[in-house]
Amino acid sequence: MDTPLNATASNAGAIFAGNTFEIPRFQREYSWGSDEVNEFWTDLQGSLEADSYFLGLIILTTPQDGADTGRKRVVDGQQRIITLSLLVNAIFHEAMRSDRKALADRIRASFLRSIDYHTDEEIRRVKLTDEAEDATFQSILETGVRPQGVHDESSVSAKMAASYDLLVRHLREDLRADPFKRLGKWTDFLTNRLYFAVFVHPSAEAAYQVYEVVNTRGRDLTTADLLKNYILSQAGNAESARYNQWRSIAKQFSTEGTNNFVQYIRHVVTVKSGYILPKDLYGFLANRKKMGDREPPRSNELMGLLESNLPLYIQMIDPTAAGPSDVEALGVFSALNSLSVLTVRPILLACSGVPDAQAGMEWILKLVVRRIVVGNLGTGNVERRLGEAAKAIHDANNWRAMVELLRDLNPTREDFVAQLKRRSLNKQVLTFLRRSVIQQSITPNPHGFLHFIWVKSPTFGGMSEDEGSYWASTLGNTIVSSLEKRPRAVSDWPTFKGAMLTTAVDGEWIHPLNQFENWDVDAVEKMGADLANEAGRIWYDG
Repeated sequence: MDTPLNATASNAGAIFAGNTFEIPRFQREYSWGSDEVNEFWTDLQGSLEADSYFLGLIILTTPQDGADTGRKRVVDGQQRIITLSLLVNAIFHEAMRSDRKALADRIRASFLRSIDYHTDEEIRRVKLTDEAEDATFQSILETGVRPQGVHDESSVSAKMAASYDLLVRHLREDLRADPFKRLGKWTDFLTNRLYFAVFVHPSAEAAYQVYEVVNTRGRDLTTADLLKNYILSQAGNAESARYNQWRSIAKQFSTEGTNNFVQYIRHVVTVKSGYILPKDLYGFLANRKKMGDREPPRSNELMGLLESNLPLYIQMIDPTAAGPSDVEALGVFSALNSLSVLTVRPILLACSGVPDAQAGMEWILKLVVRRIVVGNLGTGNVERRLGEAAKAIHDANNWRAMVELLRDLNPTREDFVAQLKRRSLNKQVLTFLRRSVIQQSITPNPHGFLHFIWVKSPTFGGMSEDEGSYWASTLGNTIVSSLEKRPRAVSDWPTFKGAMLTTAVDGEWIHPLNQFENWDVDAVEKMGADLANEAGRIWYDG
């Protein structure tokens, strides 16, 4: 970074009195809750008698229009600036209630309003560029009460209103003993003895780089926050439109969490640029970290890719959602979700735009299932190779570009069957494979509930505890039933046959199961071998 961090310490009164502040949309949204506000209040109240109290660094820049209005854009520090403004406003309204008009006028002029000496127009000291949020903020400052109609408790407006209510309660409790004296003490402290370190630079890029350094070294700023700030800082005069575009995309992941949104960004970037580690995503996109000869998509291109791929990706998360995919593709998405496999989503994105896309999606599904049975799909090296395969498909416009790249990850049918006969697998995988055999499909419907036939029980018999621990979680010891819960009366093999086989789903292997007189190692091994051979036919010949 070429620009050194030359920050000056100033008291809050001088900073606010000498400036007006604009909080742009590329800032983090106001997010303080009761914990942060209580800590803020406690720290300030406990420092009222101190010579000074340091509230931290704020980073400012001048607007891109370059007008010499004294207005500064807040690059970092909005949580503290907004909360301090709310506290000052509470003091102002309490001063008015206590008939300390001169004090109220002083604090209003210093912190809340300035005046244009040419027009007598009042200018707000702090302005939010989001119109709805700013309307709430200004209403609180003007009226001193929570605005009507703020009902969505997760919204920024509701969080600001809740912070203000909490500060008012704290302040009124503090003023109870001697309102006149305490109002004066608070005003003096906030004006003269509360300090910020302030970094101001006319270059938004320089100010932003300082922000980046500060917020990536030990502070709680997410990758999504950093990416949003970078993308919007590159938008120039289109910032408002770009912010709305970003928010429209991000809200599709609101129920999934920001990690899912960042994962989506990484998967889209992987198709274009190759595999990127999560920790390197921001640095790569912001040109802070070089990845060989790879070129990141420019911000405009990235936003276009995120918008164009979104409907398809949402269907990958939720195959019931509306979107461009046909029934066959949705079946692949459902199958991979049943297995909790997300790492091949870049390949699915890449395949969607090439000829014979469904064949490519089914090929990768088969590889995933084969690999889960025989090996391990969850290693970083495998994920990297899947990412590189996605880029190869994109570059070649042909899904078969991944076949040779991933050939050594694809086990033979013999290995697949041999492992499936005897290997213990988790219930999620066994449920999927059992449905696959019953329905004769690589994209089975989620019908029925998997039950283990033999369970550890004093009465079930058939296998010793050691034998049971080996065979209990294998494919041969399973059945898919229409019952979600195993009846309490099922205590041995005869009662299992009588109570559970009659509830088996259509296509279940009832006849072979009925042939066994005892449910022992030989029975489990025989069923496992037959089921594994049939699974091999479906997953290799089908």
